This record gives sequence, structure tokens and C-alpha cells, in this order.
Amino acid sequence: MLSHEANSLKVIFIPFIATSHIIPMVDMARLFAIHGGVDITIITTGGNNGIFQNSIDRDFSNHGRSIKTHILEFPAEKVGLPIGIETFNADTPPYMASKVLEGFEMLQPQIENYLFGETLEVDCIVSDSFYPWTVEVASKLGIPRIVFCPTSIFSRCVELSFEQDQTHTKVDSDYDKFTIFGLPHKLEITRLQLPDWIKETNRFGERMKVINDTTSRSYGAVFNSFYNLEGAYEEHYKNVFGTKCWSLGPVSLWANQDVSYKAERGHKKVVQEDGLFKWLNSKKENSVIYVSFGSMNKFPLPQLIEIAHALEASSHDFIWVVRTKNTNDKELEQGFMEEFEKRVKESNKGYLIWGWAPQLLILENKAIGAIVTHLGWNTTIESINVGLPMVTWPLFSEQFFHEKLVVDVLRIGVSVGVREWRNWNQFRSEDLVKREDIGKAIGLVMENGKEAEEMRLRAKSLSDDAKKAILVGGSSYANLMQLIEELKALKLQRLNGN
Repeated sequence: MLSHEANSLKVIFIPFIATSHIIPMVDMARLFAIHGGVDITIITTGGNNGIFQNSIDRDFSNHGRSIKTHILEFPAEKVGLPIGIETFNADTPPYMASKVLEGFEMLQPQIENYLFGETLEVDCIVSDSFYPWTVEVASKLGIPRIVFCPTSIFSRCVELSFEQDQTHTKVDSDYDKFTIFGLPHKLEITRLQLPDWIKETNRFGERMKVINDTTSRSYGAVFNSFYNLEGAYEEHYKNVFGTKCWSLGPVSLWANQDVSYKAERGHKKVVQEDGLFKWLNSKKENSVIYVSFGSMNKFPLPQLIEIAHALEASSHDFIWVVRTKNTNDKELEQGFMEEFEKRVKESNKGYLIWGWAPQLLILENKAIGAIVTHLGWNTTIESINVGLPMVTWPLFSEQFFHEKLVVDVLRIGVSVGVREWRNWNQFRSEDLVKREDIGKAIGLVMENGKEAEEMRLRAKSLSDDAKKAILVGGSSYANLMQLIEELKALKLQRLNGN
């Protein structure tokens, strides 16, 4: 029997500075706090805590959970940023992105001073993979560092395959398909679809090498996934990295079961969307296509026009989450979109949401039949949670790898036909996806044909598996309990001087 002191845990979570990283990591921290004996502190800045503070306050006040935030002062003035710009998302101007990262790297001494504080006894650090230096801090403290990976296990396995085998260097053309080496499934890709840091040496590629090295030296990694979704790749990851790995998801399904949590997730205040849900609830089951490209992406006007025409010409109603670019075409862009919104509102065919959307509540509505997505991992797994087939439109990061998972492995999606990886929000005229291709892909997932029905059945089966994974006896529940017990055992060893 463990003593009371050894049976309690103090775990520090350190999220990265992108909204898409913060939201699932905070959900995971909340899961640790739900289970007795785990005291959670989330280290963040004043400009980022607003993304999730309401849920933390509710956990503490309404449910008595031991969870809080520790707020750091972001050095905006030192890096030449306006007050309040502390996060990577679609509204972060590109020229400010490097300054945001520079500011967060300057927070390392503040974080270390807090962790080494005389009154703070930390038992474990869970940090985003983009904070590789935390492995050294954990080593100095004599405690485990666990890596939070904000992407799929599958994509990490693919990245490791390219790092170790360099298969992409053995083909003659950027357009030639080749098999990704060493994976549980035979999957083909082209060089055009690979991130630039895999194809050539650059600053981000050097950072990824450091991330991979420190990940292999950490105690293990946690993912927002579940075994029946990526079990083969979970085992593959353990073998390739030689470290432990736990799938603890789907975190959004597990940590946000109340409507109030779902409504506020990822937003600093409740947004009244009565009109949206009144409109959505008036629609037939599986009749509406949901279109969203995540928190990081903004299309230029020509692409917005193609999407708009495809949606308007479709035989299906739609919800479109719109993020517009701040360009010289701003007035033209605004004029086109406002006229488009007016037309589809009058015809009752579509509903536009400008900026943030209560995505969890939208996706679980019975009227939603499928989603057009960029394949960021959060949206991908949230769509899987509710059994939605996908139109896949990868843009950057690891999203082309996720397309392979969704379309070729899970077979619950249809590609819109994007052929080339691009850096964040960099678009060329030749990258334009035409309205005909968009409409064709939407038709394939929304129509009543055999292919669409089979995709829907596979997606529904995965949704059932996701719900089972978080129940007592489920794979993710068991993984979380196992991890907590391991951390308690490691603490006992330290207390006993072993």
C-alpha cells in the first residue's frame, strides 16, 4: 500500500503557443485532474490562458478538481510585439510569428525558476514536443518528462520513416509515387506532398531532429488517439522510438461531456449561436456539409470564390467557417463574401460563421452528414468521434500524412485532389482547387451511393470504438490509469532513495 504522500502526484503541463496545440493538451491535463490524487498546474501566459481558463475554473469550482494555471508574463516589448499577441493562429500575421516564438523561448528561465522553486515539489513534467529543453529540466529534477504529441501516432511514424530511410531521395521525380518504408500498411506518396523540412535541410528540420532526439530520451509520449484507431501504429511507434507510448483519447469526447464545456472549448467566452442551431436543427439528418479549415488557415480570395461556387452549386446545405486574409483585396473579398452570404441566407441553403465556431456542438448535430477539412489532427479525430466521413484538403504540416490515414488506411474519406505541400498560408495561383473538384468530392461523401454508405458505416464503427475507449475497461481509460500508477511508483522509488 502506497503512503498518502507517495499516492499523490503533482504534474506540470506546459502547452505550446498554438491554439491547435493548447486545446487538446489542456483537455488531457483536465483528464489527469479528474482522477483523485493528481494535482495539475498548467504553465501559460496571460494571452493564452483565456483560451481555456473557463473550463479550468469550472473544474475547480464546480467539481473540486485540483487544477490551476500558473501565469507567466510574456515579453512582448522585448521582442517588438503588441500586447496580447502571444499565440499562433489564423489571425497571427506571418511577420509576427517568429517574434511570438522568440518570446516564448525567452520564457524558459521563468519556467525553470518556477519548477526549481523551493516550495514546489514536482513529480512529472508533461510538455509539448516543441519544448525539447524540458527533458534536461526533468533530468535535473530527477523526474520523468512525458512528451505531448499534438498530432497522430501515424504521422509521427511516417516522419520517423523518412528520417531513418530517406526513401524520398531514391526517386527520380517529384511526381513519382513511392512506398513509405517500414509501415504496417503499404502506402504511396510523392515528394511534392512531403513537408519541406523532410526534403531539405532548414531551420525547422533541425528543430525536428532535436525534438526526435529528446523524445527518445523522455520517459514516454502521450497522444490524443485510441487503440482501435491507431493500434498498429502505436505498437510500431514503441518499437521504432524505443520508448513508451500511451493513447489517451479522444480527449475532447472524454473531457467535454457537458454542453457548457463544448460551447466554450477553445474560446475565452460563451458565444451565443442560437441562430446557428435553430437553422441546423431545421435540417434533415445527414443533409448538411460542414466546411472548416482550422484555427491556422486563411485562403486568398480566388480560393474563397471557388469554394463558394462549389457549395452554392451543391445539392446539399452547408455550414462554412470563414477566415479571410488581410490583403490588398480586402474590400473586394469582403464584398464578394457578404453578397454570397446574403444569397445563401435568403435561400436557406447555407450558414456562414466568421472566425471561431463551437465545433464540437456542430459536429455532433444529427444534421451534419460530412466535413470538408484540412486534416489538422484535432478536427480529424473530432470528426471520427461522431462518425463523419471527410473530404480531405491537406495544406501544410503533417496534414498530407493524415490524408493517407483517413483515405487509404481507415477508408473514411475522399481527397479533393491537392497535390503539393505548402508552407503555412502560402498559396500560388496554380494551387487553386477548382469548384468542380470540390463539388465532386462533396458529392462522393454526401450522396446515397454504395461508396458513401460504406464510408459512413466504417466511420460509425470508429465512432463507437472512440466512445468505448474512454469508458471503464476501455483502452484509453486503462492507459491513463496505468500511466498514473507508473508515475506514483516512480515517485515512491524517489522517496525511498532508489
